[in-house]
Amino acid sequence: MKIIIFFVYFYEYLKRISWAKGIFSSLRSRNYRYYFFGQGISLIGTWMQNIALSWLVYRLTGSVFLLGLIGFTSQIPTFIISPFAGVLLDRYDRLKILRLAQILFMIQALLMAAMVLLKIIQVWHIIMLSLIFGLISAFDAPARQSLVIHLIDKPSRISNAIALNSAVFNGARLVGPAIAGIIIGFVGEGICFLLNALSFVAVIYALYRIKIHNVSVKITENFTQSFTEGFQYTFQTKPIRVLLLLLSIFSLFGLPYIILLPAYAKKILHGNADTLGFLMSAAGAGAFLAALYMAARKTVIGLMKLLMLCLIIFGTSMLFIAFSTHILPVLFFLFFAGFAMIVSISSVNTMIQTISDEDKRGRVMSFYAMALLGITPIGYLLAGSVASTIGIPYTLFSGGIITIISGIWFAWYRKYFRQYVRPIYRSKGILPSLPSE
Repeated sequence: MKIIIFFVYFYEYLKRISWAKGIFSSLRSRNYRYYFFGQGISLIGTWMQNIALSWLVYRLTGSVFLLGLIGFTSQIPTFIISPFAGVLLDRYDRLKILRLAQILFMIQALLMAAMVLLKIIQVWHIIMLSLIFGLISAFDAPARQSLVIHLIDKPSRISNAIALNSAVFNGARLVGPAIAGIIIGFVGEGICFLLNALSFVAVIYALYRIKIHNVSVKITENFTQSFTEGFQYTFQTKPIRVLLLLLSIFSLFGLPYIILLPAYAKKILHGNADTLGFLMSAAGAGAFLAALYMAARKTVIGLMKLLMLCLIIFGTSMLFIAFSTHILPVLFFLFFAGFAMIVSISSVNTMIQTISDEDKRGRVMSFYAMALLGITPIGYLLAGSVASTIGIPYTLFSGGIITIISGIWFAWYRKYFRQYVRPIYRSKGILPSLPSE
């Protein structure tokens, strides 16, 4: 309760600061305001569960490979199912689908909490419950991404709403792991799962307070035709295709560093659950600042350059983290990695949402979810396998190098990319003419 009160007072304070007014412009929309605060409370619990789950798996098995496997099973359904879920999201009410997903998430967390507290949890239980989590996420992630535009009153606030989504996600990422580290140290992982289950009450309540019309799109084609149309539109629209490619590379080789942090904290830094909480919070602090920065931006212009720079910054941070053995420099570079990660992801998200046609947004965002959440588990499995063979430092180093190369490639390709994306911006009336970057 104190955390909720703090965020409410913090928000009221920032509203009085002139430069901060633009950051929170989307919160003037009643529906988005409910969604923002409900989701914020729930995500704190989700990050507590993520830390508790990683620590539980490593405590039970001591296996880096199994850390990667659990990450793989929790998100691989998104890779397989999301493209088909996108068709359903364009046909049926996205808000109702999102409500159902949150209820199922709460049940999954309660089952996990019960098994851990009763001390009957085994690795195969975790794998099965992680698969269930992944199945729900396959519908939840694209539903959230495609629903946001319907929660705000003015289309000009789309990029701000997307950035605030990242802000609340990473604000929770800053708070959740720190709380989880303390709770695990005192009473174990089970309470973290229980608190996560309870946190879903907030977002479920918020979703039922939201009042909007049915946000599905009337589609006359059958399911196969609708899927084919969405697939062709997504991958024949060159800017969307290139952005999804960059995001897929980042998800495969960059983001899996997260799954290695429990082993990194214990083996490399010789720490405990508190150490892991500090590492996650450092990355979360950078990510939270990045999200606020993105929310303060008023235009999509310049996002290409930001994406290029942040891919290189993220990769460089991984190179330094790979062979650091003291926690202070690791916290420093994790801060920059978290910042660069969110700017990169938010830039891709904002550009894709801006480019996409409304009647295909659900299907396009399902491919976005696949590239972000569906490719990442493959990266988890790959990182876990590679780390168990060549070690954690060299695995992080390799991911950093590949991410830097992708940023350099986009720097070279950017002038061609502009030729494709600017006519789309003009056709949508974003700007009558665009200055050169």
